[in-house]
Formats: sequence, structure tokens, C-alpha cells
Amino acid sequence: VLGTALMDMYAKCGMLDRAKGVFEELPERNVVSWSALIAGYVEHGHGDVALECFMRMQNEGVTPNAITFLCILKACGIIGSNQAGNEIHGDISKLGSIGKNTMVSTALVDMYGKCGNLAKAQEMFDGLLERDLISWTAFISAYAYRGLRHEASELLSHMQEGGVPPNPVTFAGVLKAYSHMKSMDKG
Repeated sequence: VLGTALMDMYAKCGMLDRAKGVFEELPERNVVSWSALIAGYVEHGHGDVALECFMRMQNEGVTPNAITFLCILKACGIIGSNQAGNEIHGDISKLGSIGKNTMVSTALVDMYGKCGNLAKAQEMFDGLLERDLISWTAFISAYAYRGLRHEASELLSHMQEGGVPPNPVTFAGVLKAYSHMKSMDKG
């Protein structure tokens, strides 16, 4: 536990080499220690290294949990790997209950959106049992990221009609879509 906490501290401080060094010295690596290392790489924009760690974790027989999947889906979005995201989505589906987790489902919406697979992002969003501020914002951002301002604005309207008030992050996503199209007056 102490080793994992130390590794997590180094990772959060951006000292990823030290975090990995502590990780390699751990007498026992479990899903918590693996997830902490993966999260450190993801939070500092090293999605490719996070994916390598995820594969190594699985090769060592450690089963990912919801936190691991949240981190690794973010890694796929960072590097724009639709293929890796699809494979991980398959892993999530095999585990059953994790696939029903709203946060994991929202992370899938976000990952598919960042990878440019808007049809799959739509499918995941439509399948959500509960749509909250975070899931709406992820879906709006998927369209905004691609510069689809009309769709992003329409989703914002649907969100508000559904009783979910937007926050500054939601508005930033919509404004980003307008900036892609150089429509500052509309924005």
C-alpha cells in the first residue's frame, strides 16, 4: 500500500520515471498499483505508454477494474486510437457489470468522439440509462471536436430541454465548434 501511494505521488507530480521505478520494485502488483501507474501516464499525455502498461498488466494476469478502464479509454482518446478503443470496449463487454457503469459508458462516448467515430459515440450515448452533465458534455464535445457546430448546438438545446443545465465546460465545447468554423458571430 505504501509503495503504491509513493508511486502515485510521483506520478501525480509528473515524475514518471521515479513512479515507474517504485512500481518495478513493488513486491506485488495488483489492479490498484497498475491503475495508478496507467493514470499517471494518461494524466501527463502519454497515452501510448499507458496502453503498453495496460497490455503488460493483462499479460501478467491482472484483471482491470472500472478505474483502469476509465484511464485506458482516456489514453485511447489522447492518441486517437479507435482500434485500441474498440478492443478495450470488447474487454469491457466481456466483464458484464463494468459495461453497465455510467462512468465507463460515458468514457466510451468520450473516447469514440475523440477518435472521430461519431456513429459509435452516438450509439454509446443512446444506450446510456442515465444521461448526466458529464455524459452530455462528452457527447457535445465529440461533435465540437470535429467542428460540427450545428450538431453541437442542437445537442446543447436537447440537453437543456431534458432539464440538465450546462456548465462552463459544456459551453466551451460548443464555442470550440464555432471557432473551428470561424463563426464567431454565432458563437
